[in-house]
Amino acid sequence: MKKIIFLFLLSSNSLLFSQTILNSYPLDLKKSYGAEQILTAENKQTHEVFVFAADSENISILKYNSSLFLTDQYKGPLKDVDDKSLVGYSFSADGLPTLYWSTKNYGTIIATKYFFGNKTSKNLNFVFTSEKQSIITQFQLENSYNLLVKDLEEQTLILYTFGNGTVEQKIFDFSAFKFQNSNTKFVTFNYVIQQNPIEQIGTDEYNPLFKTTAKSKLYIFPNRFVLTLDHNPKKTQVFDINLETEEIKEKDFTQSLILKPKKRSNSFFQDNKLYQTIASDEEFFLDIKDYNSDKTLKSFHITKNDTIDFKTSPLLIQREGEKAKALKTTKKFLNNLSYLDIGLSVFKNKENTLITLGGTPNMARQGSIFISSYYPFEDFGFYDNGSSYYPPNYSSGYIHTESVYFESVWNPDFAIVKQEQLEPLAIDNIYYFMSLNKQIALDNILKYKDFYILNYYDTASKQFIMRKFKDGFNADDPFLDQLNTPSSFKKPFHKRS
Repeated sequence: MKKIIFLFLLSSNSLLFSQTILNSYPLDLKKSYGAEQILTAENKQTHEVFVFAADSENISILKYNSSLFLTDQYKGPLKDVDDKSLVGYSFSADGLPTLYWSTKNYGTIIATKYFFGNKTSKNLNFVFTSEKQSIITQFQLENSYNLLVKDLEEQTLILYTFGNGTVEQKIFDFSAFKFQNSNTKFVTFNYVIQQNPIEQIGTDEYNPLFKTTAKSKLYIFPNRFVLTLDHNPKKTQVFDINLETEEIKEKDFTQSLILKPKKRSNSFFQDNKLYQTIASDEEFFLDIKDYNSDKTLKSFHITKNDTIDFKTSPLLIQREGEKAKALKTTKKFLNNLSYLDIGLSVFKNKENTLITLGGTPNMARQGSIFISSYYPFEDFGFYDNGSSYYPPNYSSGYIHTESVYFESVWNPDFAIVKQEQLEPLAIDNIYYFMSLNKQIALDNILKYKDFYILNYYDTASKQFIMRKFKDGFNADDPFLDQLNTPSSFKKPFHKRS
């Protein structure tokens, strides 16, 4: 079952999609279950954009310059990648792309470099022993492809960086640090990560609430990782990891005090600020702290009898696939929240900081399989990135399938920005556009310069299409659909299986 962002309607203002078709290219992909895939990438050094489109037999590569004009192309047969999925890319110093094809368990990765001049390719094999390592996530960093894995025996994380025909390994050792659970019992780093799988968080994009309710979150920057652990409701344990020196620094941020035993807490790291929240069915706190100085910049304390005066949206409850409904009181909101995994998502655009605070169902407690971030692709029409984790089954006497949340928008001085003053974000426009166009398949989104590109295969016209989306309204847009304005930022649901 596919999950998408479900856009709900909060006002009756009209929305003009702020989007433009940049390019289209005829592309006849041979339909074969699980074989069709499209990946779009930017060479961070040259700002050229590459499109990699493959089916069961061939691969096509389109090369666009920094002005997004098609300058070169490659088409050829796939070699020795029959049972493998396209998982990443890198660019070498000569500007040529290398694609990485992997088996499902990453036991074997084939790196294929493509040469535009003579239209040839060259394969390299990398073999991993997965018995003692589990994949946490895979990601692009600048022009390299990276795998972050957990050693199952040692208290370490291992980073493999692929580029220029080589693999570089870095080891981050957590054995010297202390970890405690909510009962103050000392546990190991491996135990914490096993019980709370790490979720990769996008540092310059909106992260849906179902991702940010994870207790262990990894924020990836060009020269550092920030790993936040919220397995202990009393504090957020933060590890700042230097990718050059492999040095790890620890910082602890205490949560606000709630005396009631049944409480849930979490945090979100954004723009060198740590946003912390903790809640019971009677009250909740939201604290914003400066990461470098530990100073509290803003603090909110709300009880069940209070009105949340800093919210921009109503208090909302939503089941996947259905329209969100408003909850009338803070008491009802907190009561529903007490059954859920709490979290918050923070996104900053040029002007404002946008916050979603709420909770999503705990799939593990409901005995379901939870797919964390990575499944290469499942069928014709969808592609995604991340890591996978299959937790043990749990049972719960009460199954709560709705998410609850509210939204808040602040200016740089932490003053509330009213909903009617907000323009839609590009990402809002993208997902609303996708919800209205059923012929879109193999879609992916590329942030490029100061806008976003929606890349997809149009199954009706058999074309690859690039559409530009930007924040705000555009009266000159060729698509002047009169639509109700969606919420100013994302919902708890995102594309997921």
